[in-house]
Amino acid sequence: MTVANAINKKVIVGVQGEQGTVCAADLATAQTLRFLKFTQGQTNETYTSNEMRPDRQVGDVNIGPQSCDGSMNGELSPGTYKTFMAAVLRKAWVAGVSMNEAATANVAAATISGATGTFTRDDVGGSFITDGFKVGDVVRWTGWTPGVANNAHNMLITALTATVMTVTTLDGVAVVTEAKGGTVACSVVGKKLWTPASGHTENWLTIEHNYSDVDLSEVYYDSKITSMAIKAPASGIPTVDFNLLGLQVNDLQAAASPYFTAPVAITTTEAVLSGKAIVFFHGTQQVLATGIDIDIKGNNAAMGAVLGTNVKPGIVDKRLEVTGNISVYFKDAIIRDLFKAGTEVAIYAVFPVSSDANADFIALQIPLAKLTGASKDGDAEIIQSIPFQAIFNNAGDDGTTCTTTSLATTLSIQDAKA
Repeated sequence: MTVANAINKKVIVGVQGEQGTVCAADLATAQTLRFLKFTQGQTNETYTSNEMRPDRQVGDVNIGPQSCDGSMNGELSPGTYKTFMAAVLRKAWVAGVSMNEAATANVAAATISGATGTFTRDDVGGSFITDGFKVGDVVRWTGWTPGVANNAHNMLITALTATVMTVTTLDGVAVVTEAKGGTVACSVVGKKLWTPASGHTENWLTIEHNYSDVDLSEVYYDSKITSMAIKAPASGIPTVDFNLLGLQVNDLQAAASPYFTAPVAITTTEAVLSGKAIVFFHGTQQVLATGIDIDIKGNNAAMGAVLGTNVKPGIVDKRLEVTGNISVYFKDAIIRDLFKAGTEVAIYAVFPVSSDANADFIALQIPLAKLTGASKDGDAEIIQSIPFQAIFNNAGDDGTTCTTTSLATTLSIQDAKA
């Protein structure tokens, strides 16, 4: 007797064109997913008869509206969960901006202190801000000579004006000073994604759970990602969890299974590492941080049932909330006093896959947040726990008409391989 084994299970995800239409079996963009655990199943409401009967027993149970909900746990890696991230933040990925070609000839780098440096431009009319760069972006420069150490090197923008970009290298290698005059260029690595102020997308997904050893597939469609949680401890591999709601399922077997005929293979990017992460909090790198967690909740809800069918008519999007927690060794009153004063802060975290200068990564940018606590605990060293709530950044722009150094959002994600 063959019993389905978890190691043989495959999950393939496709983006539907609209609600109610399962993805085509030959969908070229259907993606085989990496995961630690992925559960999804059909449940139905039940209605037990309350009739008063002479036999004093239950006479009937009826099956009511169905739900096809689930959850996924995975290890965070670039490019792997871009479809789910776009679904929960309600926007399509956008290619990273590059410095205006007409402005590339008059830029100079001047080292400030070790891994922190500045790039200054003096071309007439040129502006890092109108080019679309933001504080919290990870960029790479090219064209520096003889200062080649500045080339193909991951750098986090920590401050920005129209003419001066201040950066910190992710691997700690010093920025090299070089006089202006060469032809250089700068680009935001990979793609970015954020919850916009308007024009939100609505992504419906078809998710196949294929149990190859028993020749069965469950194809859930009209599914929506409702939440995402990233947890990064001080060491090890950060994890990502997603929850989802679903409305319908097709059960397939034999020749009909698997459903997707030519899905894209799993991504091959490495998992990111906490030990290589860099966290900036209110403009200061937190070298004593022991962990960071970020939770994104879409608060989606399935609509109520209607007459004539056990399939609910839709899933409603509600307000998206971003909360989290940073833990740091307690060494001074700075963060505690930020909480007590109600100071608004910015939080940036980058998770590379290695210490290579141009390593792949995932970066998170929260342009505006309020701290909601500052408790302390520990049997030996005292660790301070700093919960926070992201708030909409009214001072930001839409990422297209670029007028400021931040986005009008609560959360932005940058993925080197999206």
